[in-house]
Amino acid sequence: MNSFINWLNKHIVPIAAKIGSVRWLVALRDAFIAIMPATMAGSVASVLNALVRDIPTRFGWTGFVNSMQWLIGINAQVWTGSLAVLGLIFAFAFGYQLAVQYKVEPITGGIVTLGTFLMCLPQSYTLTLTKALSAADAKTLTAAGAAVAGKTVSGWGFFNFNAYFGSAGFFTVMIMGGIAATIYIWLVKKHITITMPDSVPPAIANAFTGIIPASAALYVTGIITYLFTKLGTTTVIEWISKIIQEPLLNLSQGYGAVLILTILVQVFWFFGIHGTNVLGPVLDGIWLTAQLSNMAAYNAGKALPYVWTRNAFDLYAWIGGAGSTLLLLIAILMFSKRDDQRAVAKMAIAPGFFNVNEPVMFGLPIVLDPIYFIPFLLAPVVMVTIAYFVMQLGWVSPIKTQIVWSMPPIMNALVGTLDWRAPILQVFNMCVGFLIYLPFVKAANRMKPEAVID
Repeated sequence: MNSFINWLNKHIVPIAAKIGSVRWLVALRDAFIAIMPATMAGSVASVLNALVRDIPTRFGWTGFVNSMQWLIGINAQVWTGSLAVLGLIFAFAFGYQLAVQYKVEPITGGIVTLGTFLMCLPQSYTLTLTKALSAADAKTLTAAGAAVAGKTVSGWGFFNFNAYFGSAGFFTVMIMGGIAATIYIWLVKKHITITMPDSVPPAIANAFTGIIPASAALYVTGIITYLFTKLGTTTVIEWISKIIQEPLLNLSQGYGAVLILTILVQVFWFFGIHGTNVLGPVLDGIWLTAQLSNMAAYNAGKALPYVWTRNAFDLYAWIGGAGSTLLLLIAILMFSKRDDQRAVAKMAIAPGFFNVNEPVMFGLPIVLDPIYFIPFLLAPVVMVTIAYFVMQLGWVSPIKTQIVWSMPPIMNALVGTLDWRAPILQVFNMCVGFLIYLPFVKAANRMKPEAVID
């Protein structure tokens, strides 16, 4: 065991440390965190509409649904200003956070990535009708800027709100927005800017400083998007969605991808590296994108496209935090005879119910403790395996709303899935995790605290 831990410490930990220090990945992680208020507001709207519209409709309570149309309408407005335009919000947040990491003016960085994202979207449209329009209808559309030719209506200056403004634009922001932000940051760092006198107010000086770098960044990405539309048959966002985003999201639904991510988080945490933070760009970039697609589909009344999403890890594999340490704390309080571990468990149990597990990770400690390495790794692996195949079989619904990471067990499963079977699966997994930890808690009883420290 010691030789294996030493091997991990030599070969894996340095990689994790390097990943955690890459400023691009830190900016990406912070951008996903920054958009959380919007995702939560949209999720609240979705949950409320499920309670006053979707569930009552299933039972035929049309009178109640009709009386709640005012709330349903307000929720629709909140959703429009949050989840529906999350791609726009993320576009600004990513550029802002990149600029923060490289210590340049962040608002201009956000404007550059937001403008780049809009340039990547299709702006023309063509509609083929089943029959020709009347003269009055054709005149109305022509006055609005459309071209009408028989059964075909076409025009320019139209953004497909439902298709691209949400999570579908995330990968385009990461790639094209990243290119634009890089140019902006590089030019600022090279001092290719307009320098204003010290007497000029900082807000004005910062705006002038960003003119040349921002213009250059937007022109470069503008040339790329222009060439895509003129030389090809698609736009940048459509190409990225088809060639990069869709394959990655489909790959994320495989058991192997879910298992590897779970193992890596546990290994990083065992060495005291915040695994969920280090791998946050992967978790959020892929599985959160899938989750937001589920949320959009649910609000549109469509089938959920993805089974395994970001919060599925929290619900079924990381109960009480990475490693499902809440189950270890319960096992210690019930069966441990060691005063030192019981004291830590009593202190850590309350935060553990809200998925805060730093007290037990560093207080017990689990970090670099050979006794708990096996269950700390094994419990989430077994639990994620059970949940994955249960959900693949359709016995429990996938997640369809965003939940706060600190929401306690049972409640988070019910709110996240709106499915009464999800808490049952979660409780079953909790029992499995508890039983995996139990033999190691009893084994620790036979060891003196000094032996564990050594």
